[in-house]
Amino acid sequence: MSHQDLTCPSGCALRVEESAGGGITLQLSGRLALDGLDGISAAIRQALNGRKPSSLAMDLSGVEYLDSGGALVLVQVENEAARRGIPFSYANVGDQTKRILSLIDREALRAAPRRSSKADEPFFVQVGSASTALFDDFFYLMAFFGELISVTARSLVRPRSVRWGDVLFYVRRVGAEGLPIVGLISMLIGLIMAFMSSLQLKQFGANIYVASLVGIAIVRELGPIMTAILVAGRSASAFAAEIGTMMVNDEVDALVTMGFDPVRFLALPKLLATIIVVPLLTIYADLFGILGGMIVGVLGLDLTPATYLQATQRSISVFYLVSSLIKSLFFAVLIAGIGCQRGFRVKRGVEEVGAATTSAVVASILMIVVVDSIFAVVLHYWK
Repeated sequence: MSHQDLTCPSGCALRVEESAGGGITLQLSGRLALDGLDGISAAIRQALNGRKPSSLAMDLSGVEYLDSGGALVLVQVENEAARRGIPFSYANVGDQTKRILSLIDREALRAAPRRSSKADEPFFVQVGSASTALFDDFFYLMAFFGELISVTARSLVRPRSVRWGDVLFYVRRVGAEGLPIVGLISMLIGLIMAFMSSLQLKQFGANIYVASLVGIAIVRELGPIMTAILVAGRSASAFAAEIGTMMVNDEVDALVTMGFDPVRFLALPKLLATIIVVPLLTIYADLFGILGGMIVGVLGLDLTPATYLQATQRSISVFYLVSSLIKSLFFAVLIAGIGCQRGFRVKRGVEEVGAATTSAVVASILMIVVVDSIFAVVLHYWK
């Protein structure tokens, strides 16, 4: 009988004894613990590397300490021997060691990981699952909006309960930091609209109507909706990520334990800041959109700035401007509400934070377009 002694980095020792008949006995001693898992596995692999024993035995008489991590290594050796068709047995196993080994689910380790594929489900099952998920999501969203509106109403009765410092912080984050991108995008949209419309209108000598077309389109539709989409991309995602990270770190549970209402403490300042900022950003976007159209009118259509602005002023009524601001208020509520609601639905893991961030942006933009469509129809018949 030959033997070989190996030492694990974690402090355990391994003796490999090979009998004349080709059987191998692995005699372990010392600590078999989670902190030395890699060292134990490496030593066993080294002992069995290149060998095809007729039988394999694990002698545990010298083991001083065994936890579930060490037991997992032993069971993995057992499963590997079964996979290769090598008879396996334990020797000198104490009662405590038996109890720890019994904690390992051998069938679960042998089974291949199950991967559920929705593509394998019948079509109507997929439709039903998607419909149920959509209904549940809508239900939770409406419930959250109800709670948020209730908190807002109570806070307006007691203004001192509002964290105005946080409101001003988010006003700066949502509004002031978004001015460059909102202004640039709005000006480019106005410039593109004026250029494309001028290609057709100047054929009929109707260059002056470019100002009216751009002004009405920017003020009635493009200004509010583009501002809302930009704010949704910047702020709804930030709200969802911020609250979602707090959910993962149990900070929201800590607020509840200390007696704070998470919706009032976290969501309300974001909502109020967004309601304040989005209408102002809409007016800002309208001005830059008109400016972009005026650049094309002055440089490409031989219009003077005064003529262009007068034509724009005649085409824009107070009704258009007020309806634009009302729409922007609804968009602000949607952006802040959906962003916060998606954040509060995060339960575990950073993966859910990323999914909530994406969902907040997609859902916000979708609802913005839906609400804008409703406003377009209602305002057409109302005027």
